[in-house]
Amino acid sequence: MPSPAPFETLRRLLWQHDAKRVVLIVVGMLWVSIPALGTAADEKPARKPNVLVIVADDLGYGDVGFQGGKQIPTPNLDALAAGGTRCTNGYVSCPVCSPTRAGLVTGRYQQRFGHEFNPGGGGVRDDFGLPLTETTVASTLQAAGYKTGVVGKWHLGSSPKFTPLERGYDEFFGFLGGAHSYLIDPPKPNVQPIFRGRDEVDEKEYLTDAIGREATSFVERHREQPFLLYVTFNAVHLPQEAPAKYLDRFKNIDNEKRQKYAAMLSALDDNVGLVLGKLKDLKLDENTLVFFISDNGGPTQANGSSNNPLQGNKGSVWEGGIRVPYIVRWPGHVPAGAVYEQPVISLDIAATAAAVANANLDNGKPIDGVNLLPFLAGDVKKLPHEALYWRFGPQWAIRQGDLKLLKTGDQAPQLFDLKSDIGEAHDLAKDKPEVVEQLSKTYQEWNAQLEEPRWRPQGGARAGKQQQRKAAKAAKAT
Repeated sequence: MPSPAPFETLRRLLWQHDAKRVVLIVVGMLWVSIPALGTAADEKPARKPNVLVIVADDLGYGDVGFQGGKQIPTPNLDALAAGGTRCTNGYVSCPVCSPTRAGLVTGRYQQRFGHEFNPGGGGVRDDFGLPLTETTVASTLQAAGYKTGVVGKWHLGSSPKFTPLERGYDEFFGFLGGAHSYLIDPPKPNVQPIFRGRDEVDEKEYLTDAIGREATSFVERHREQPFLLYVTFNAVHLPQEAPAKYLDRFKNIDNEKRQKYAAMLSALDDNVGLVLGKLKDLKLDENTLVFFISDNGGPTQANGSSNNPLQGNKGSVWEGGIRVPYIVRWPGHVPAGAVYEQPVISLDIAATAAAVANANLDNGKPIDGVNLLPFLAGDVKKLPHEALYWRFGPQWAIRQGDLKLLKTGDQAPQLFDLKSDIGEAHDLAKDKPEVVEQLSKTYQEWNAQLEEPRWRPQGGARAGKQQQRKAAKAAKAT
């Protein structure tokens, strides 16, 4: 109801002035006040955008259609890329699962807080987990009024204090460790439970389909409020399991390992399409920022994936271990069908999500990710990062511009120009010793900021170093 002040003003005018002058004054008052009253009554604050982060597990760089893959159709991922921007120099912060996830949910290099390795043993050790000193993007957006959920693989700690509901997520469906069987028939011994919240559930559906189902349900239930949904498929990670409805699509592939991999990737693509389709059906797609990445490169010998044209695989700091398919989509804000060629990293996901939610992620600590939106839109022309860094046991690497310096085990550092040599075939270290020296110095300055690892892969430090050297040797051989 309008304030009584205008009516008191009118009474005084009628007492003090003739009617003609009063009419003119009243018309002027209405001209000013009525639009203002209408604006206050009708305008609503714009709803904050939803954020959907989709992570594949052990996906080969060259296997999806939008990356040039021909053998395995991925129409839903291809459509996502066509509707957004494909980052062709997109990286993760580690070549294995858990450390990448620790960096992704914090926006900080995970070595800053000692989360350098997988724990071994499936991630069920009591001492293993994302340190409680770290703030997640989920807790940041939760405080900003978002509904938050994670569906799928967690792998950031199994003890109660480390589980999703204690780290900023309102809802959780999935498993806590690093790997899980996909099929329940026949039953598998010693399989970790599937949880809904804190309660174990008896899940009967093929796990990739169950993850798609639960992610779609989350979107449906929270359609009326902004949400952050973190969908972490364990496909195409081992064990290689797929039902006939997916295997039958690839009868033409003779190699059994590759056939199962193709079936699992096809299931992943179907369920990505299910979630994206729900956004469209509910008319939420225009107001949802979507990311898609893999957590590391494909372990080609283990699961039949392909990282072409990259050298190396999961577990190595060669490109095949750390460069991944990377899509960003937000209609009207991120160019559709575009390619962005400057180096970006998975750490940028948390920083970008916090920026669109108008929330503060840093909590007094350095954030290494950046808000990608002004870069992708072309509003900012400089590089998102002056340099990107990796440290993984005896392996390390730095990329600055197109130049990458890496060191594996006891070998001397090697230098590559990734613009002309994406396959890292031509070592330039002897030709450019001054560049090797400069990049080594820059890396060491970054390395001096880091913690020592809080744990090693199961078996201790020696076993951990052997594991990393073995991975580097296998990568070099590919």
